[in-house]
Amino acid sequence: MSGRLVLLRHGQSYGNVDRRLDTRPPGSELTPLGRDQARAFAGNGLHRPALVAHSVAVRAAQTAAEVSGPFGVTARAIEGIHEVQAGHLENRNDDDAIAEFNAIYQRWHCGETSVALPGGETAEQVLDRYLPVVTELRMRYLDDDDWIGDIVVVSHGAAIRLAAATLAGVDRSFALDHHLGNAEAVVLSPITDGRWSCVQWGSLTPPFYPEPDADPVGDALRSDTDPMG
Repeated sequence: MSGRLVLLRHGQSYGNVDRRLDTRPPGSELTPLGRDQARAFAGNGLHRPALVAHSVAVRAAQTAAEVSGPFGVTARAIEGIHEVQAGHLENRNDDDAIAEFNAIYQRWHCGETSVALPGGETAEQVLDRYLPVVTELRMRYLDDDDWIGDIVVVSHGAAIRLAAATLAGVDRSFALDHHLGNAEAVVLSPITDGRWSCVQWGSLTPPFYPEPDADPVGDALRSDTDPMG
């Protein structure tokens, strides 16, 4: 097993700029800055993808195109790895909606995985569609002794943090307190018995210590904070 799974959040979208809960595909497009962020990720020299996949959202497809191009890899869409579905909160950017989304997201990380966003998904539903995709990629590619290279999966901030914390056993308070910026990634390395080790979370590397004072609702209500990271 020589490759890693790179769960990359898409570049900045117009929904991010507006602080909207933009979760339903196809969603908004990348801004010019978002395209620059994707190109910078591709050019940072840290990852050489042998496969690039993306969610069905437009911003993820556009990010994947920028990332895959320099490596001559054809990006492909995969169902099931889109963002947490916000339901009745979709496309809202008012403080009440942002606070409600993040309060329920916090409850998920505290173990209340059956709680649903109003008209939207539960954590169990998100994981039930997301984790099988990761498992299939691992079994088909990363567990193959002849496979060389990373798999870059362009996805979405809230879904990535939930899935990565679950897969690699990252402390839930850490995951809550450490949002992913646009074109930042969580990197998982496959280890024995189907388990994963988290080797990078955004700009941070292990150990990932608990954050007893995590306040995701307060963080999300800051005027300069993207609520979907």
